Amino acid sequence: MDKKVILITGASSGIGFDTALKLAAQGHTVYGAARRIELMEPLREKGVIPVRLDVTDEASIADCINTVIEAQGRIDVLVNNAGYGYLGAIETVPLDEARRQLEVNLFGLARLTQLVLPHMRAQHSGRIINTSSIAGKAVILFGGWYNISKFSVEAFSDALRMEVREFGIKVSIIEPSGIRTAWGTIAADNLEQASTGTAYQERGLKMARIFRWAYTSKLLSGPERVSAAIVRAANARRPRLRYRPGMGACTILFFRTVLPARWWDAIVKSLLS
Repeated sequence: MDKKVILITGASSGIGFDTALKLAAQGHTVYGAARRIELMEPLREKGVIPVRLDVTDEASIADCINTVIEAQGRIDVLVNNAGYGYLGAIETVPLDEARRQLEVNLFGLARLTQLVLPHMRAQHSGRIINTSSIAGKAVILFGGWYNISKFSVEAFSDALRMEVREFGIKVSIIEPSGIRTAWGTIAADNLEQASTGTAYQERGLKMARIFRWAYTSKLLSGPERVSAAIVRAANARRPRLRYRPGMGACTILFFRTVLPARWWDAIVKSLLS
């Protein structure tokens, strides 16, 4: 297996943290990027190089890329894993929060990609791995703005793949189902905040309780399922275009594809019955 220089965003916890550990253990040179660099000190002990990154800040993004290039002269793999979720009804989620989701989940990812691509083109090799979600294909109740951001990641990745293939650059999308990380409880807190005192309060609070229960139970897969898929995408000679880790991911997306929209709506709403 060729040893690669790999940059992983959102590496301070959950999927990104576990992915950084796995790739470093294989002997790759791994840079873990996140806003809270102190949370990545345990990664440093395992050979991962922490670097500060705020994906909503242009200067921070440029500094992060430059740090890796100046030290290593190349970036072979970019794992765009940083993500943010603020659930709630379209009507009640503040537009500032909607914009923030797009800044983190789409535009930050896009800018990192733009700055990495010239280096990958110069070496005529590289791969971009974007963490999306089944929420990028199947809308969930009160997930509107989050769904929008992930649908956008899907389109971005498909367009990018066609554009950069001739330069030897491969693009893969990770589409996990619900994964047992802190993301779910944070999203539940945000859903409660966006729903309280609104016309959507009863359903919103019930959905938040379902999220909190699911993401703290053993019902969902752990982050290691997703990190294993990212590791495969990083190492494979011919990586798949899409990986769908996590319990029920393929099944959910199959039914979303074949069922009429009204049937899908009814199934999603039945969660609150």
